[in-house]
Amino acid sequence: VQLQASGGGLVQAGGSLRLSCGASGSTDSSRAMGWFRQTPGKEREFVASISWSGGRVYYIDSVKGRFTIFRDNAKNTVYLQMNSLKPEDTAVYYCAASTLVGVTTHIREYDYWGQGTQVTVSS
Repeated sequence: VQLQASGGGLVQAGGSLRLSCGASGSTDSSRAMGWFRQTPGKEREFVASISWSGGRVYYIDSVKGRFTIFRDNAKNTVYLQMNSLKPEDTAVYYCAASTLVGVTTHIREYDYWGQGTQVTVSS
């Protein structure tokens, strides 16, 4: 599975961005998907996960009510809609495909990763 993330950029605080992650290759497996983020000198942090069916989602507390993860399996694409962005959301965002069907926050349960897309929120 190859993952290609896009949609990052520079936005002012309070603004919005939509990240996309397209999958190609062996996409016939039923996989949950996730978004993670990382800043320099810190470990990669879980942000959101969505089950294969899209029926279940999970977020870290700091993005609840502001971020929405959703997917279009017909297009092999998962999205992260980010609203009310804050400077502390600044990071490189990575999409990942899980070995599981259901949502998971554990980084070790993701085995395919996109290349990352930079999100910068100015104050």
